[in-house]
Amino acid sequence: MRKPAAFFDLDGTLITVNSGRLWMQREFRTGRIGLRQVARGLAYLTAYRFGVVDMESAFEEAGGAIRGLGESTLRGWTHEWYDESVKQHEARGASAAIAHHRDAGHLTVLLTSASYWEAEKAITHFGLDHALATRFEASNGTLTGRVIPPICYGVGKVTLAERFAQDHGIDLGESFFYTDSITDLPMLERVGEPRVVHPDPRLARLAKQRGYPILDWR
Repeated sequence: MRKPAAFFDLDGTLITVNSGRLWMQREFRTGRIGLRQVARGLAYLTAYRFGVVDMESAFEEAGGAIRGLGESTLRGWTHEWYDESVKQHEARGASAAIAHHRDAGHLTVLLTSASYWEAEKAITHFGLDHALATRFEASNGTLTGRVIPPICYGVGKVTLAERFAQDHGIDLGESFFYTDSITDLPMLERVGEPRVVHPDPRLARLAKQRGYPILDWR
């Protein structure tokens, strides 16, 4: 018999900021990127906010920035950065929501477009069971800069969630998904229990039209 799970977005949902912006600040501070790359990154983040971003181009650029690095090096940087710059932005109501699902016997799953290295830290921080996130290819421990498809974004989140559900005996029709972003509409429509958390303007309008529960964990 299949069972429900609770899926959670990260940026803007479990945390109150977009961690991509915090990572750019880190990269600029360490001198790994310049003002031109910061400007391009901010443009991508703005487009993401309004649900019009070209994620393939965004991840191609992100991959170019890490190509040739050792995967263990980037994992170490990411874990250190998460503790220093991301953890403090936890949404106040997030832990209680996760605890509710844990007490109900639901698997709790992070479903995020962030890198898997960031997701590793986030599931430890929030006490989640599993993570579905964007993974970058490595060859002999060195990053190639290529994303392992599908990108964990839009319909890619649905693809990964369906694979997870098949492997873990999950009924997506009885499952929950929490997000702030209109870009996650495919996954909101895939589960039986969509939940909208301090949504962006487009998602707020749609949630009111469809009667999705709107939560504020801040």
